[in-house]
Amino acid sequence: MAPQLIIIAVFLTVVIFGWLIGTYNKFIKYQNLIEEAWSSIDVSLKRRFNLIPNLISVIKGYSEHEAELIDNKTKQLKGDNTVGERLETETQITHSLSGLLAVAEAYPDLKASVNFLELQKSLMDIESDIQDARVRYNRFVARLNTLVESFPSSLIAMKFGFSKRNYFSLDLATQRELPVVGFDGKNKEKI
Repeated sequence: MAPQLIIIAVFLTVVIFGWLIGTYNKFIKYQNLIEEAWSSIDVSLKRRFNLIPNLISVIKGYSEHEAELIDNKTKQLKGDNTVGERLETETQITHSLSGLLAVAEAYPDLKASVNFLELQKSLMDIESDIQDARVRYNRFVARLNTLVESFPSSLIAMKFGFSKRNYFSLDLATQRELPVVGFDGKNKEKI
């Protein structure tokens, strides 16, 4: 009877040890996937950042004041390191860029300009890349957060210092809000 208990104890030890290693490796895997996804977001944000001066120079001739506002915002981008810091800076740039694009709507000659149209298409492509990378990043964050919060993997998370990550959400300058329409068929201001 003693040899059977030893075999069962060895078997349970191997299974538990295997589970511990597998779960720890999942944490590492998701952390690395999150870093890789963040790198994709960062590359797209840098591409957008590099496009902004060209967009500003095209619009400057039409509206100097608005172009200066966004130029000042982009100069504030100073290599923020954390996701939260970067999100705050990029949100400010996005709002400024949205305003700049709205100003462009007021100038029919600008809207018809080939340079402006090419820059606007490039901006839309870049923002599509940002959106795709953001979705990928948030998918991996969700998986890591689930591991951190689920029992018994939460025990490993506590032991090795794995913690929940924040999701990355960023409004894009090329997104348009839909107007709110009342039952009487008239457009109403958004609250």
